[in-house]
Amino acid sequence: MRTVTPRALALLLLISTGVLLSGTAATAGTATDGSARAAAACSAGTGPYQWQLEEHLGRPQDGWQSAADCAAIAAFQRKEGIKPADGYAGLVTYRTMLVAQARKAPNAAGACPVPTPARKVACVDLDRQLMWVQNGGRVLFGPAAVRTGRLGQETRTGWHKVYWKHKDHFSTLYANAPMPYAQFFSGGQAFHGHPGELFDGGGSAGCVNLTVTDAQRLWGVLAVDDSVYVWGRKPGT
Repeated sequence: MRTVTPRALALLLLISTGVLLSGTAATAGTATDGSARAAAACSAGTGPYQWQLEEHLGRPQDGWQSAADCAAIAAFQRKEGIKPADGYAGLVTYRTMLVAQARKAPNAAGACPVPTPARKVACVDLDRQLMWVQNGGRVLFGPAAVRTGRLGQETRTGWHKVYWKHKDHFSTLYANAPMPYAQFFSGGQAFHGHPGELFDGGGSAGCVNLTVTDAQRLWGVLAVDDSVYVWGRKPGT
């Protein structure tokens, strides 16, 4: 058996350390280069909700798009399934951000009452254009983005109850418009799916519009006589 001298052992350790450091530097360089490439490839301009997205994503808040801002917004869009994930801070991305912020605790501010004894309540937050269903402190559905009544046709605030459900409903007031998974709670106003663009910047004729997918899920959560509570004021989006 050959004996390794202390000098030879030290030399081997020095070589091994150099190889490891070189590999680490190469890996770090690859990650940095990848981030830089992602930022460079993102070219969307400043969006109307730039400031809000910068705050949400922990970016420097100056209200102006940078390549790094663009890359961060695009990454958020990909995570939330927004298409195109182009890094533009538009209405769809902003409204999705509100859902993401509320996801863990939609009633953190306590705006939706929790009755005693606890019962199921569909909570409609006009300020944030969100709704969810809770029973006591437990969230059964949502939060989900909604589109509520426009100026002059506002969704009625206060307490209501689901009084009728019709899965394949068509409007008798508005040109036979489809209202899938309709659940009526106040004089013709209902939760229902909206087959078109939910984030079109407008408002409904008083109903609480959801995506058809969310309306289908809500259909299985609410029943006739379940409570509905609506508060706030719809912003101009």
